Amino acid sequence: MKCPFCGHAETQVVETRLSEDSGIVRRRRRCSACDKRFTTYERPEVSFPMVVKKDGRRIDYDPAKLRASLALALRKRPVGTEQVDAATERIEEKLLTLGAREVPTHQLGELVMRELKKLDKVAYVRFASVYRSFEDIDDFKTLVDEVR
Repeated sequence: MKCPFCGHAETQVVETRLSEDSGIVRRRRRCSACDKRFTTYERPEVSFPMVVKKDGRRIDYDPAKLRASLALALRKRPVGTEQVDAATERIEEKLLTLGAREVPTHQLGELVMRELKKLDKVAYVRFASVYRSFEDIDDFKTLVDEVR
């Protein structure tokens, strides 16, 4: 590992910790040239499936878009960041365990709705009302009755 301070190629691992929940390895390193310390994080590289839009376009899975959708639905709701992170991880785990090379947006939307339903009913209704693009008030009423 190259030192970010002096660029020296030789660094020594001083301490290694494994994160139980996310599988990330945290390493404290020391540069043998300038003696400065820094931290590196190692995580497995995974390949998420392509997302197939309604119009047939294929785009790369973007975790930032998933997080933004959850954040928008949960805006001003009493749900902590840790809970959102856990929901995001569960959705991504499901995407990976599908083993598919492509996933349609409706399937991804259903995974998001399932997680929102567990986290916060109001956020679930918010997301579902936009995601399912209700035509009239009866569709909305049906969803609210389902949540109750």
